[in-house]
Amino acid sequence: MDQEQAVGKSPVKKNPSGKRVDSGKRQIIINAYKSKMNSDPTKSLRIIRQELSKELGIGATTISTTITEYNNTKKVIFPCKKRVKTSFRDTFEEFERNVVRRHIHSFWFKREIPTVDKIFQAVSDDDSLPIISRTNHFRLLKEMDFKYSKRSRNSALTEKTEIVCWRRRFLEQLREYRNEGRHLYYLDETWVNAGECTSKTWIDTTVKSPRDAFLQGLSTGAVNPSGKGKRLIVLNIGSEDDFVPGALLCFESKKNTRDYHDEINGETFYEWMEGVLPRLKDNCVIIMDNASYHSVKLDKAPTSQTRKGDIMKWLEDKGEVIDRPMCIPQLFEIVKRIKPQHQKYVIDELAKKNNRNILRLPPYHCELNPIELAWSSVKNYVRMNNKTYKLHDVKNLLIEGVERVDAGMWKNFISHTKKEEDKFWEIDFVIDDVLSAELESVTLTTGDTSSDDSLGTESD
Repeated sequence: MDQEQAVGKSPVKKNPSGKRVDSGKRQIIINAYKSKMNSDPTKSLRIIRQELSKELGIGATTISTTITEYNNTKKVIFPCKKRVKTSFRDTFEEFERNVVRRHIHSFWFKREIPTVDKIFQAVSDDDSLPIISRTNHFRLLKEMDFKYSKRSRNSALTEKTEIVCWRRRFLEQLREYRNEGRHLYYLDETWVNAGECTSKTWIDTTVKSPRDAFLQGLSTGAVNPSGKGKRLIVLNIGSEDDFVPGALLCFESKKNTRDYHDEINGETFYEWMEGVLPRLKDNCVIIMDNASYHSVKLDKAPTSQTRKGDIMKWLEDKGEVIDRPMCIPQLFEIVKRIKPQHQKYVIDELAKKNNRNILRLPPYHCELNPIELAWSSVKNYVRMNNKTYKLHDVKNLLIEGVERVDAGMWKNFISHTKKEEDKFWEIDFVIDDVLSAELESVTLTTGDTSSDDSLGTESD
């Protein structure tokens, strides 16, 4: 055996699967490609690709893409150095979170106690939802204000007390307003892409075909937004009578962010509301979510960043007497106690001056706002008729879509939303009954009534 055979050749080191092929390696691919073409111009690209893949240890697809890009542009296209990591917070936005909560509630309605594993399986089996790991699924539940209640032999996912109480207050106040005959308006913002106008919409299982969905302003499924191209930010308000004439606000997005809420600030919303309030019926109620620009405070309470002197002045302005030396934690105790009495919102005060009232939705409950279905219908119209993908034409289609949503469609949207209200009204009592029955069963069997209402760690 000669020396060359004894030593042999070093094996080709393969590029790890999924690892980006950097600019240096792409340049090597092109140099090797040119060399092979010069040595044998008749050799096909397929053969060259296979040979280069074996010799360089780089996937054939990357080899082919790099060569094709070079032949088209006469340049070596270098990959972006920064890889944008997508968080579960980006993929599970308000719509997806509502779907997750529906899965949780579906277990309760079946009188079956939901657990983290059961919900994770249900979410994983739902093709309309993005893929999520078990760890991130657990984090998502915590962000959605669910708690993990341990009850001896069984454990259950329940919403935090604050969210349940907020929802109960909302539903009770809404019923009271309806009994008083108050006219209800629904307000919300949305977005429309110029390039591909898709929408996130609620599923109504009574809709059997795309034609039915379009006629009713509903959808048979949900489509994720593409986020491509320019987009319009849209704000409007409507009721069972129709969208309010002259209330539409529509402008081009200036920020490259996923969340269209970043485009609107408290000043813009206040100016828009000033123009809209005179168009609404007297003594009406405006229902909207708790977006930051909806909830600009008239007199902000002190925070952990506030100086001690300013905390004391704020308390004294509210009539509190500081008659002894106190440290900051003691002052904050008083702030926490009296803050709810003095918490006022700029928009609420503006509405009261015009003899209108504001009612805020609980967090992540946009299915209780029928304007979401109205936006679904508008976006559907834009998507079906968008031929030029130019922002100006999309804006005109948007206006046409708004005009097509009439009083009959609004009544249908509100009727659909009332069914959602009834489900939310019922679910809290169902949970009470199931947990009470479970606790009674455990008590009779073991005499153990201990519980832990903390979601804890993922290992729980």
